[in-house]
Amino acid sequence: MSVTPIEEQIRGIKERREGVLEDLVKTHTHPLMAAAFAMGFSEADAEELTQDTFVAFLEAVDRFEGRSQLKTYLFGILYNKASTLRQKLWREEGTDDIEKVFNQRFDSSGLWSAPPQGPYDAALTREIKTIIERCAKALPTQQRAAFFLKETDGESPESVCNILGISPTHLRVLLFRARVKLRECLERNWSLSP
Repeated sequence: MSVTPIEEQIRGIKERREGVLEDLVKTHTHPLMAAAFAMGFSEADAEELTQDTFVAFLEAVDRFEGRSQLKTYLFGILYNKASTLRQKLWREEGTDDIEKVFNQRFDSSGLWSAPPQGPYDAALTREIKTIIERCAKALPTQQRAAFFLKETDGESPESVCNILGISPTHLRVLLFRARVKLRECLERNWSLSP
């Protein structure tokens, strides 16, 4: 009875023949890595799973009877290792301490530190944002840039001066004019909101 190439490969793996193990790794590393990526694992975790799969296979190769394809057997090991790794990662995630979370939401007098917004508050916030955006569009370009760099982006006055290529005195004038124009626009448009 002749020996099939797969049986010869398995015999070579069991005997730890040189070159056979290298061929096994070269042939199956990419498909195993691809499967680990497909299961949503990071590159580091996928590499670890692939290595663990080969180690587990080499430890169990004497029990491999060849009733399934070698690739199928390796994928079975990979899926088991992936399940174990998922459980380990899930346990390591930890959980929030409910007392700590609760205490962060309230101040020392028992009031909300940041009250939750209801639908009215959310609608009002959207309305105000729309009006501010409309008013800001009406500002001259340099005033708008100076205002948003300083007030929204939190840039330092020196940084704003460097970005816009202006002097500190000019920056103060631009910010003053932008604030005055925004205030006037907001007062005019508050009752005219969309």
